[in-house]
Amino acid sequence: MKRTISRIRAMIYLYNLDLLKRGDNELNTFLESDIEYDKDFYNQLVDGVIKNIKEIDKIISINLSNWTIDRLSYIDRNLIRIGVYELKYVKTPKSIVMNEIIEISKEYSQTEDYQTSKFNNSLLERIVGYINGK
Repeated sequence: MKRTISRIRAMIYLYNLDLLKRGDNELNTFLESDIEYDKDFYNQLVDGVIKNIKEIDKIISINLSNWTIDRLSYIDRNLIRIGVYELKYVKTPKSIVMNEIIEISKEYSQTEDYQTSKFNNSLLERIVGYINGK
């Protein structure tokens, strides 16, 4: 559960960074709460996505069909970025990464007909194949 909360916090931070084009100490203060999370993992996700954003966005763009990365919602774009970072650079099992990203998208980005999570799941499956060289 602590890693799930770390992913959600990372999504919120990266969402705001993407939207506002700047990091913000006030946002970090806002994100602090009594809810326990893995701060090291949160920092790893945020720093890793920021450090590798060009490569991550390239991987996402290559695997989008008839869509561009700019058309993804800010939430979905940053959830997928976190997923790509974890799939490529962290030793978390792929099935856990995919499940976590899809469950978070259901909570924060879902439409009534579950099209968002289906789209994100399909995209992540293509990305896993791409990263594995299939």
